[in-house]
Amino acid sequence: MAKIERFEDLIAWQKSRELTRDIYCVTRTSPFANDYGLTGQIRRAAVSIMSNIAEGFERWGNGEFHQFLSTAKASCAEVRSQLYVAFDVGYLNLSAFNQLRSQAEEITRIVAGLRTSVENRRSNSAGKK
Repeated sequence: MAKIERFEDLIAWQKSRELTRDIYCVTRTSPFANDYGLTGQIRRAAVSIMSNIAEGFERWGNGEFHQFLSTAKASCAEVRSQLYVAFDVGYLNLSAFNQLRSQAEEITRIVAGLRTSVENRRSNSAGKK
């Protein structure tokens, strides 16, 4: 397995970038585009996922990375919750809702796995001291 040297190499970041792009695309269309509050909130939450993965990766140490991954995972939940609002009020059809929700759920699983890996490294390095 290749060593991850940049946050751009992380699958979690790559997938969250795709989700963010897709959220921006869907929120550009009416009637979604006219709901400035929900549009801004779901965009910020999507950007938060990829930003927290990147920022945590660049921080010093596994403890901080773990915390930023926790925040990224929470932002995934925020996106999923907002997708339900968008679907319930008719901004998204069932197909678009299911696709975006599926992407967000996949990212949640990937981030959770990465977080577990970071926690294991953190625990192993603490035990070696």
